[in-house]
Amino acid sequence: MLALVPILVPALPRPLALRIDVELAPDEIERELDSLHDRIHRPGDRLHDMPALPAGTPSLRLRYREADGEYYVYVEDVTQRRLAGYTVFNRLIEVGRRTDPWVRAPHTKFAPAYQRRGLAKALYHWALAGGLCLLSGARQSAGAHALWQALGVDYAGGYVDLRHKTLTWLGETVSPQEQEGLHTRRLLLGRGWTLQTFKARTGMY
Repeated sequence: MLALVPILVPALPRPLALRIDVELAPDEIERELDSLHDRIHRPGDRLHDMPALPAGTPSLRLRYREADGEYYVYVEDVTQRRLAGYTVFNRLIEVGRRTDPWVRAPHTKFAPAYQRRGLAKALYHWALAGGLCLLSGARQSAGAHALWQALGVDYAGGYVDLRHKTLTWLGETVSPQEQEGLHTRRLLLGRGWTLQTFKARTGMY
């Protein structure tokens, strides 16, 4: 099983335009983050005493955990004593056994005050720098697409077709029609990977 190395870019990037992956009502997000923050600081809770990492700025720190092969990374604002947001790197039931150890699908939520500050991009970098490969969901918002495009400058990847638990390589670019296809996903290869090694490990065509 691939070990996710706890690496983060030295400092969080400057603000950039991006959206959270799934648009939810702000009050729903705030309630969920408040609940998670309470659990993180509640002795005896499974979220208590998670390992912490500096986030490149004094006011923020990262907490992370792994459960059933999924990685949870929380961004805590220590100055405001609240949770800014989190990203979960989920396993995908759509992929086969050969692919499952190597790819995860990131899903992100941030409170409105912390959106468009480059935090999601930093967390994705954290995973990619640790050698994890990322696969997008079936649909992306314009902001999520822009985020993946920006990450594609630093990490190799392209587009794949995912169906019947099998990945098929489509190329580094696809037509707008292909990009909108329900089975088309964006793939980013983590540090240390090449397209050929990914194909060999996962059986991608």
